[in-house]
Amino acid sequence: MFQRRRRPVFLAGAALVAAGLAGAALLTETGTVLRARTADVFALTAPPAQAPLPAPRTAVEDGRTVVRLSPEERARIGLVTETRRALPHRQELQAYGLVLDLARVTELTNAYASAKAQLQQARARAEVSGSASRRAKNLGQYATTVQVETAEGTYQTDAAALTAAESQLRTLAATAQQEWGPVIGKAIVERAPAVTRLIERTDFLMQVTLPPGESLSAAPAAAFAEVPPQSARVPLRLVGPAPRTDPRIQGQSFYYLVSGEGGLLPGMSTLAFLPAERAVTGVLVPEDAVVHGQGGTWVYRAVGEGAYVRHPIRTDPPMSDDAYVVEGLPDGTEIVLKGAQALLSEELKSQIRVAGDDDD
Repeated sequence: MFQRRRRPVFLAGAALVAAGLAGAALLTETGTVLRARTADVFALTAPPAQAPLPAPRTAVEDGRTVVRLSPEERARIGLVTETRRALPHRQELQAYGLVLDLARVTELTNAYASAKAQLQQARARAEVSGSASRRAKNLGQYATTVQVETAEGTYQTDAAALTAAESQLRTLAATAQQEWGPVIGKAIVERAPAVTRLIERTDFLMQVTLPPGESLSAAPAAAFAEVPPQSARVPLRLVGPAPRTDPRIQGQSFYYLVSGEGGLLPGMSTLAFLPAERAVTGVLVPEDAVVHGQGGTWVYRAVGEGAYVRHPIRTDPPMSDDAYVVEGLPDGTEIVLKGAQALLSEELKSQIRVAGDDDD
């Protein structure tokens, strides 16, 4: 009986121990889960490890921004440089070209040819009627008064027509020279091959006008014009001084011929470039090497191995041979021909980063 009374106590104790062990296990598992979840939360919220910053490519030295690039970076942007000398270059004058409508040339050419034919007919009639009048007068008593008067009247009429035809021809020749100058005017009168090429649109006639204040003692034999929109240059061949100026510009004007296959058409306005009589000393830089930014025009030059700085160009730089003549550069300057825009972008990015740092 005693043993039966203590057995339930033993069983209850065992149950309590088992429950305690289970609770401890549960607490252990719960703590592990909580620690795992807490670790996950910290892993999600913890700031990522920062990558090392690249080395700066720009620095301010002696009051100027120097851009430095490694050989790999220079190769990646396709940087090309060339050492150029400071030499005298014959300066180019920028002028304004207008491709003229040649309908009036065609009209004058046809009118002159027609007047010339009429003159030949009038001269032939005057010669015939003059001979008839002289024969009638030489007949003496064998010719009646009516015959003589009729023959003389016909001759006088034909002579007047001949005078009018000659006057008309002289007027057309003078008009051609007044409107188109002595060279084109003479070509119209003679119906020269140059006028035939203009009428057939093989060539076009361009009036080139210098800006006010510029002048040339003699027109250059060769010049160039830009063809929009690519701004490609086409050669011009001198005709001679223009008899009148472009009323929009009021400058010295010349006539030039341009090929009909050059891309220009009558009525088009374009820029023209004429070699000037003066020279300017500087480094010749192609237009592709020039960049624009921060309210200025610039070219990059090397100041050491892989180091480049900007050099300003005037707002109206002199030009020669379709390139800028940059003044103020020493002889033997290494000029950036390709990749200048990438250098300018890198310089501007550094200025943005500095401004951002100052704000912080």
